[in-house]
Formats: sequence, structure tokens, C-alpha cells
Amino acid sequence: MDLLDWLLDADPAIRWQVLRDLTGAPAADVAAERALVESEGWGARLLALQGEDGQWDGGTYFPSPFDDSEDGQPWTATAYSLLLLREFGLDPRSDAARAAVARVAADSRWEEGNQPFFEGEVEPCINGMTVALGAYFGEDVDGVVKRLLAEQLDDGGWNCEAERGSTRSSFGTTINVLEGLLEYSRATGGTGELAAARQRGEEYLLERGLMRRKSTGELINPAWLQFSYPTRWHYDVLRGLDYFRAAGGPPDPRLSEAVEHVRSKRQPDGTWLLENSHPGRIHFPLDDGDGRPSRWNTLRALRVLQWAG
Repeated sequence: MDLLDWLLDADPAIRWQVLRDLTGAPAADVAAERALVESEGWGARLLALQGEDGQWDGGTYFPSPFDDSEDGQPWTATAYSLLLLREFGLDPRSDAARAAVARVAADSRWEEGNQPFFEGEVEPCINGMTVALGAYFGEDVDGVVKRLLAEQLDDGGWNCEAERGSTRSSFGTTINVLEGLLEYSRATGGTGELAAARQRGEEYLLERGLMRRKSTGELINPAWLQFSYPTRWHYDVLRGLDYFRAAGGPPDPRLSEAVEHVRSKRQPDGTWLLENSHPGRIHFPLDDGDGRPSRWNTLRALRVLQWAG
């Protein structure tokens, strides 16, 4: 089967992005395919799992009940369910999206301090996700953005451990915050302060080539060279590159090693494999498992390489 045909032989959540990013299909065709996310496949299935309490799996960041004896971190609570709906491309203006998000805004509160969902909590990693979701779905997250801008560290990034004394940024927290600020910029038009914060955060990643220590040049974490999906809160090189692609503009030369790494992982049949899936409770699988061709990773890698030339 032709690679594009294989990608299009998939859920609407993938098909509309393939049409938009890889085929140059007319906007009307892309919109028609995207509209199916609400009523078919993974999007419809995930929407149907929202509980009567307005949450997914009974909780905001963690499901309820949940205990630490489970393998890995559970990915079924409200925050990660909404992140999937955003990544699927559920139209935020659709009746289903508006109803689901209204119930979250009314009833979902963070376990950390009982804050309403779109007011965020204390960790910048989680607040980056909150900003991405609020901006995408049309909720007011101005206060969360203000907090994130005040929490940017001297090296340009963010770190969830800052409240416990860390003064150095982490890739994982920084990519979550940058994705949130990019979504917020798109939704609001942004400000000079916001643009400067994003630029400093991007420079933090670029100075390190998306993978290396600034001080020694050594690879920080070999797991970042493996491509998972969904990424959850985790960082990897493909996620970093897909952020810069989404942010627009020509690729910075300092991304070249990361781009070549993505290119090197293409399989003889043109696909990319699923790797390093993050263990934990899920609603349902989105690919065939680690070591198997992944439509999600293939879509993401192809659009990165197309952008990078």
C-alpha cells in the first residue's frame, strides 16, 4: 500500500491532519474530515467516556480511585483526556466540545489545591497543559499565563522542581509551557512580553540542539531519541521539532542534528515506529504497539521533514 494511502486508512483524527499537512488538500476537504472527529472513531469514543461528574475517570490529573500500586502513571483522567481531544483536532466550536468543556470548567478541580480546572495549579508543566487546553477550547487562562511568565527561569526555560529550589530548567516542563504559550498566542494575538518569553524558552532548547547538555555537549537522555505517542508530559526530539514546525518560520540551523536523527529512523517501508510508550492506564490504544509502524509518528515525522526541507 502507498504510504499516503496507509496514513489515510486511519481514524479521522489522523486523516484530516494528513490531508492538511502532507497532501495540500483543499481547505473544505480538510474541514469536512476534521468534523468527523466529533462523531466517529477515537474522538467520539473519548467524548462518550466523560462521566456524569463532568470528568474523565473520576479525576482531574489522576483518576479516582487510583493508588500507586498501578504500573506507571494513569493517563485516563480529565487533563490527559482533553489533551487527546485537542491533539485529535476536535473542533472547539462544535456543540460536543463546548458541552464537554463547560462541564469540566464547572466541575473539575485540581487535586493539588482544589482550584477550578482553568485556573491551573502550582506546577508549570501542568499549567502549560492547562494554557494549551484553555486557549484551544476558548476558556480564560490569562491568570495562568501571567503566572508562567513570572516563573520563567534565568536560563530561559521552566522546571516543575523550581518550587523545591531548582534553578535550572528541564526540557519536559519547558516543552509543555512553550506549547501552551504558542496556543495562547494564536488564540489571543499575543503580546510583546509573551513573544519574548517564548523566544527565551525556544533559545533554551536551541542552545542545546534539542538533546545535549550546553556545558559538555553530551546527550542528556537516550530516551529522547525514541519517539512515543501520545507523549503525555514527556519530552523527545520529535516533539521538540514538531513544536518548532508549528511555531512557524524557517528551521534554525541548530535543529539540524535533531532533523537528521528523525530522518535516520525512517524504516525501509517509509514509516516510523512507535517507541518508548509511557506505561499506565489508558482509555484505548492509538497504535499497534512499540516496535510496530505508527501512523501518528509517521505523520509527525513527515511533516517535520517537509518543513525542514
